[in-house]
Amino acid sequence: MLQIIFKHPEFMVPVLSLLFLSIICQISMGVLCHKLIWESENMSSTANKSLQQLKLKFSSCCQLHEGMSNISVFVDKYMNQLKIGGFSLSALKHLSGQLVLLSILISGIGACRGIIAGESILFIVPYYIISFLGLYCYFAISSFVDITGKVQILRTNLIDYLENHLANRLEQTTLDLKIIQGEDGAQAPKNVRKKEDIQVEKDAQTGKSMAGENGMQMGEDKQNMEMTEREKPEEAVLSHTEAKELESLLREFLA
Repeated sequence: MLQIIFKHPEFMVPVLSLLFLSIICQISMGVLCHKLIWESENMSSTANKSLQQLKLKFSSCCQLHEGMSNISVFVDKYMNQLKIGGFSLSALKHLSGQLVLLSILISGIGACRGIIAGESILFIVPYYIISFLGLYCYFAISSFVDITGKVQILRTNLIDYLENHLANRLEQTTLDLKIIQGEDGAQAPKNVRKKEDIQVEKDAQTGKSMAGENGMQMGEDKQNMEMTEREKPEEAVLSHTEAKELESLLREFLA
């Protein structure tokens, strides 16, 4: 095998590299899905930034639209946005399969070249062996990782949490806020009415005090007027001339 690798490195190195990259893609997807599944089982205390953004976005959408009916669509949209190195999970899965097919194609080209060049079967058979081993490793790791099953488990966990836990919590929070706002609204008119009643009482007391002061002032004015009238001298009934004439007539009559 090593003799073939060193004899035809232009074929064997790309074949082995492509198989290795295909396996790395499968393992990367499996690790990501396994980590997200583990985090989704503890969504309330998760430290994963992607899941935290999912919760914040879901809360914002529920508050904006007063609820969300298509939670499964919301989760599917999130699943489609999961990426590794700029590739989504579906694209990375297809890329892994394409890398395996490309390695088999290069291996077949190397075997055909060896046959055309009249090389010994010992240098041709290893190409087929590597191709079969590459296919076996690809399907074995693919079934072991089980990307489809892990994606379905992750989707189920997210829908369960958003629909049965977070949505109910948001509804309860909204109801509590409405109740608090309703109590504040009911207390505000009461306070306004209390302020109005206090103002009316103050105005009434002010009016009473003003009326009392006016009454006292009027009483004082009346007393002053009476005293002034008493102090005025009585007006004479007869004038000075008429008094002298009356006096002279009385003297003549007495004389």
